Amino acid sequence: MASLKTVLGPHAQLAGVRAQTEILPGVALEFIDVKRMPDAYRDMARSQPYDICEMAPTMYLMALERGAPITALPLPMTRRFRHSGLKKRKGLALATPRQLEGMKVGVRNYSVTAAVWTRGVYADDYGLDPERVTWVTEEAENLEDLVLPANVQRLAPGRRISDALASGEIDVAFDGLAGAGDAQVEMEEVVADAAAAEQRWFERTGIYPIHGVIVLRNEVLTAHPGIARALFEQFVQAKQRYLAGLAALSQPSGDDKRYLRLARYVGDPLPYGFAENAASLQALVRYAREQQLVRGSAQAENLFIDPRTAPLGQLAQWK
Repeated sequence: MASLKTVLGPHAQLAGVRAQTEILPGVALEFIDVKRMPDAYRDMARSQPYDICEMAPTMYLMALERGAPITALPLPMTRRFRHSGLKKRKGLALATPRQLEGMKVGVRNYSVTAAVWTRGVYADDYGLDPERVTWVTEEAENLEDLVLPANVQRLAPGRRISDALASGEIDVAFDGLAGAGDAQVEMEEVVADAAAAEQRWFERTGIYPIHGVIVLRNEVLTAHPGIARALFEQFVQAKQRYLAGLAALSQPSGDDKRYLRLARYVGDPLPYGFAENAASLQALVRYAREQQLVRGSAQAENLFIDPRTAPLGQLAQWK
């Protein structure tokens, strides 16, 4: 039996996928646990050691443009809006995100997808010019040939975003894995009414930010032409079972609570498929180009291949 090395994040909606013994007759998924999912994203972008891997969508775009032999399916793994998640020192006066211009903002690295979304959303919704913000990073970029904009500064080796906050060098940073989740200073959201702003944004644009997509090595798609459709169907079935039991959970996680809340106005909080996510995927491609993470133009439908509508075995192409 063929065994496909598979790395997926610890998402509750994937319990049914993890329970599968075969994805196709004679083809099994060999699940591999990694300590930090961003490390798996980086490895998949650079050398493709896994057959199937969840991957940050911005890093996927960057790797694909550089010729990486991989193809993403429109199976978004995590959804959250990005008006929230950027925090300022409590009490710092910022009437609007546009006032970040001229300031320093801490982020793990420039290309992290959370920051790509936030820069794009703040530009569209508040008129922020991201090029007039200094983005202070603590980690090297995952693709070593990335030429960073002049307004990106790296902290000295060994220093963290939380250190820069503690010293007063910066007053604004991304929360969680995207920046200073370990900050010891009291922080608050840059957008005070983020939840309401996010609902208005969705109702106006249909854009529902994506964090994580499922990527396959092209060799796997060629060797097993039916695997993309089989994976898609298994992911859909597992998600449907998860959502059906979501309201009855006695101890819902933070993600569970977020999806229950978002479902009130987005409908399906975990939509799969290209048509279902077209506005979001197109926006992410645009933001990546505007922020100089990719250089060329491409159509989202050529980058995220929906096996329900694409020819059998179709591969992603940067065009």
